[in-house]
Amino acid sequence: MHELTVAIGIVEIAEKEAKKANISKLTKIELEIGTLSGVEIEALNFAWPMAVMDTILENVEKKIQTVQAKAKCMDCNVSFEINNLFDHCPACKGYSKSILQGKELRVKSIEF
Repeated sequence: MHELTVAIGIVEIAEKEAKKANISKLTKIELEIGTLSGVEIEALNFAWPMAVMDTILENVEKKIQTVQAKAKCMDCNVSFEINNLFDHCPACKGYSKSILQGKELRVKSIEF
């Protein structure tokens, strides 16, 4: 389960930023997770309590914003939502595309 590793990484980021700002208590953390990021949100939620135990994030409110993947067709220039990397363009049925969003895995904000 790599979501535990992801959660531990988020803890490390939060601790580093809190130390930089000389903050000892956080109240909220907001995450952006793209639908193509490879992170299963349900598994992340399951792993979260283990990862944050006895850390600065233990009693923090966690908010996750899911970012729907979007691509732009390189053949006909149409932008469209995708659910996996192998989706084709709905306009021309081509497979050449650039991913515009959906691979995000970021800490959007930390509140104290």
